[in-house]
Amino acid sequence: MEKTVVLLKPDALQRGLVGEIIHRFERKGLKLVALKMTKASEAIIEEHYAHHKDKPFFAGLKKFMMSAPLVCMVLEGKDAIAVVRKMAGVTNGREAEYGTIRGDFSISQSNNIAHVSDSEEAAKEELHRFFEEADLHDWDRTISPYLYGEDEL
Repeated sequence: MEKTVVLLKPDALQRGLVGEIIHRFERKGLKLVALKMTKASEAIIEEHYAHHKDKPFFAGLKKFMMSAPLVCMVLEGKDAIAVVRKMAGVTNGREAEYGTIRGDFSISQSNNIAHVSDSEEAAKEELHRFFEEADLHDWDRTISPYLYGEDEL
């Protein structure tokens, strides 16, 4: 099964949306294998958003991401990266479709509730950036046969 990283940004925490968002992922059938709250350092944010470093909004993004703790999680499932990206919606909350996390809860380009991994390579990098090996939990999910067909397990 594929793993992906989700970072719930300070706006999700401040607005009391953490439980609702986790609930959506769990209802979809994704398996929560890591969950923690962390105050991201300037170095971690600069590494994570290095591709935006020269953009005019970078200083504001960095300040925002350090304004409150992040809720970091790893979700696991068949095609988890694509599923989570679809559930999150497009980056700009004003353009995100109703029914997606950003479409329902965000009206901003940068204060958009969540960061989600955009590729398998990014998911692996982000997993190592935000989690220790001991943070990941391999546990048996007894309902798996009710979530996936035999050929998908």
